[in-house]
Amino acid sequence: MKPSERLVAVVEDDPGDREAVVAHLEQAGFRVAKFAHGSGFRAFLESTRPDVVILDRGLPDGDGLDICREMKQRPATAGIPVIILTGLDKEMERVVGLEVGADDYVTKPFSGRELVARVKARLRRTEPVGEPVTIEVGGILKLDLGRYRVTVAGEEVELTPTEFRVLRILAARPGWVFSRDQILDELWGGDKEVIDRTVDLHITNLRHKLGKAGSFIKSVRGVGYKLEA
Repeated sequence: MKPSERLVAVVEDDPGDREAVVAHLEQAGFRVAKFAHGSGFRAFLESTRPDVVILDRGLPDGDGLDICREMKQRPATAGIPVIILTGLDKEMERVVGLEVGADDYVTKPFSGRELVARVKARLRRTEPVGEPVTIEVGGILKLDLGRYRVTVAGEEVELTPTEFRVLRILAARPGWVFSRDQILDELWGGDKEVIDRTVDLHITNLRHKLGKAGSFIKSVRGVGYKLEA
């Protein structure tokens, strides 16, 4: 799909930063919808589904992470890539962003070329490639990819956005061993060094939450993890 067929929503209260982001995106050929407040963007989401959202962390009417969390919890918007834009370049900020489901993180001052490249990278990841709507493993574990829903033996399991994404990565190729770096690359692009140690924690949480299906997630010593019944 061409950039001109893609809509990017920019939610940024600073006029200078907002117009700079918009200018870079429009120069790359994207259609852009811009917002200075979270309230206007929330209303926009009720009727329009952008292809990517660039979301400022600090908004005058709330925290951008709250908007990201809301989007990832709603089936209608959970699949929209969210790139957090912020002036805070701290490890914990990135970890928190990942935990609420953000797909990428760009700090100010930013390179327009890099920002556009990250938008394009996220769009490539969402291109349809014949992926099934649901994935079933072992007869009891089922992932509904369209609704971000996981069930074990018919019982729904509550997962965080990041836990769901980790499980989806593993379930997409049952029996295939994924290294921690591969998992992190799928989750967070190039900023792996900050959150490498969190992969094991997500795996531990998944095993606990999945109950009888938790044993499907297997450790491969010195390599990473795989999912198989």
